[in-house]
Amino acid sequence: MSAFRRDEDDGGRVIDVGQMGRSAMGRIGTIIAVIAVVVLLFWSVVTVPSGHVAVLTLFGEVTGQVLGEGIHLINPLAAAHEMSVRTQEFKETASVPSSEGLMMTLDTSLLLRLDAKRAADVYQKIGVNYITVVVEPMLRSAIRDITAKHSANALYTGGREEVQQKIQEMLFKELGDRGIFVENVLLRDVQLPAMLKTSIEQKQQAEQESLRMSFILQREKQEAERKRIEAQGIADFQRIVAAGISQQLLEWKGIEATEKLAASSNTKVVVIGSGKSGLPLILGGN
Repeated sequence: MSAFRRDEDDGGRVIDVGQMGRSAMGRIGTIIAVIAVVVLLFWSVVTVPSGHVAVLTLFGEVTGQVLGEGIHLINPLAAAHEMSVRTQEFKETASVPSSEGLMMTLDTSLLLRLDAKRAADVYQKIGVNYITVVVEPMLRSAIRDITAKHSANALYTGGREEVQQKIQEMLFKELGDRGIFVENVLLRDVQLPAMLKTSIEQKQQAEQESLRMSFILQREKQEAERKRIEAQGIADFQRIVAAGISQQLLEWKGIEATEKLAASSNTKVVVIGSGKSGLPLILGGN
């Protein structure tokens, strides 16, 4: 069968049907190729949001490549798994024993973040749920190990900072080796048995009262010492003054007073005391 057809009404023009078919197939092939390229580009472009990294796997195998924030062009057959590298807070409430065997309830907050450089290792060995798999049991274990070495009174009073620091040091090493960085450990609250809490508070109150009485006694002792020194000073002054007064001085002062009275213009009667050293006595006058 011929692929050519003569059109009698069109002046004998010949239409090549086979060529038209090949041209249409070419256009369809081009469209398919463009669509394939677009699809491949779509699969090859990965956008990693802020505060995250992406771990690449190829056919289920971790490649070790970690993508940072932004747009990346990857193998279209690879898969990108996002993991947060922001600081996260994990809260834990645990009942733990003290060194005396008393049960306490501790409310703890752990601040941690994923080490971006080791994200591929964490994804491969632990997975994206590393907080549930590793962090939670390690925190509970560290709390029990550290609190068992301290008394309930220490945890309730001044020993809290020490316990908090030791828990942080233990987790920093254990989780750090796994690619998880520990920023801080916070003991939000320590709940003791009611009777023990009352006993500790009464003891603290008694200690405060004892310190207050010691302060009062010290203050009274200081005041008594001040008064003793003041009295001694007055006694010393009187002794010095008394030692400086003589009979001759008194007679001389009496003479001076008599002369001043005699020179005064006011009307008066001056009576001289008996004896040689009698002092003047004023009677009347304005």
